[in-house]
Amino acid sequence: MGIAVRFDDRDWARVASAWECWWRGESARPMVLITRRENPPGRTEPMVNQVTGHYPLDMPADDLLDLYQADLETEHYYGDAFPKWWPNFGPGMLAGFLGAVVRTEPHTVWFEPPKEISLEKLNLKYNAKNRWWRRVRELTSRAVERWGGKVAIAHTDLGGNLDVLASFRGSEQLLMEMAELPEEVLRVSRQITRLWLRYYDELHRIISSGGRGTTPWAAIWSPQRCYMLQCDLSYMFSPAMFERLVRPDLETCCRELEHGFYHLDGRGQIAHLDLLLKMKELRGIQWIPGDGQPTADGWLDLLKRIVDAGKLCQVYVPVDGARRIVQGLGGPRGAGRMAITIWGVTNDDQARALVEELGAGD
Repeated sequence: MGIAVRFDDRDWARVASAWECWWRGESARPMVLITRRENPPGRTEPMVNQVTGHYPLDMPADDLLDLYQADLETEHYYGDAFPKWWPNFGPGMLAGFLGAVVRTEPHTVWFEPPKEISLEKLNLKYNAKNRWWRRVRELTSRAVERWGGKVAIAHTDLGGNLDVLASFRGSEQLLMEMAELPEEVLRVSRQITRLWLRYYDELHRIISSGGRGTTPWAAIWSPQRCYMLQCDLSYMFSPAMFERLVRPDLETCCRELEHGFYHLDGRGQIAHLDLLLKMKELRGIQWIPGDGQPTADGWLDLLKRIVDAGKLCQVYVPVDGARRIVQGLGGPRGAGRMAITIWGVTNDDQARALVEELGAGD
């Protein structure tokens, strides 16, 4: 079944070339991503739930993908934006693959321990028959078959190793075990990292057959193996805990990924930024300020720290925020390490003018 996206092979060639230049650190302007949906007459929102895991597991894959295809066919893409579909089964779905209880709500997914067990007895294993894994693999495969070559199919959100472990222990319990049983925490976290790589690789083999590169849940694209790594639990860690418990996992994953990024989520994680900036294999930082905080353009000093250290940086901002970032970093050339996804664009003329203003015109 074909798909009528507003994006052709010439668009893909242009966008791929720009992203490749950006990854090499050679871009003379920021990556600018703007999308705008234009619904057909008579259509009302919402048409589709963006949490794919919300739909029944026995819903035929093509029926489910039909819903998302209707959305994809209404999108306009500007600057360096590109068509993508992300099978969204919640943050840290690796926990579900490994046996955690999955609780779906209309707009999110939660994970709970399957049973009470001591950390010393916890032994997580790959399970090819897990119903959540089979569903993600089925939808990913079918999406590639239907849309490969026209749409970039994203990896589902596997999560970070300690975040996955927290789904089996509970966050408070895990924090206590980090102090009382650090070697056991390291043992299981290393086990999760090995499993993470196995699930990533299996999905990558499916996705790469589509020929449109790699994209995680975040708004970045790569011609090679790419992912947005994370450890949200580290909001509550000291830098020493982060270095001991998180850094080894990140280094292992970055050695396997050509384009590894880190999801720096909230003010509590800024304490770990210096360590992250020193990691040679880590290519970039995504800055998410968090609820109640100024948007990313309100953190110019932080953005400068990231790009001055030679890292790439990805953010989400409103229209005026994009202008402030580019101006604050010295213009398009100074913002050449930024990837800026912009919301609040309402029409075609505004989108095209903004792309030109920020230096990302064709």
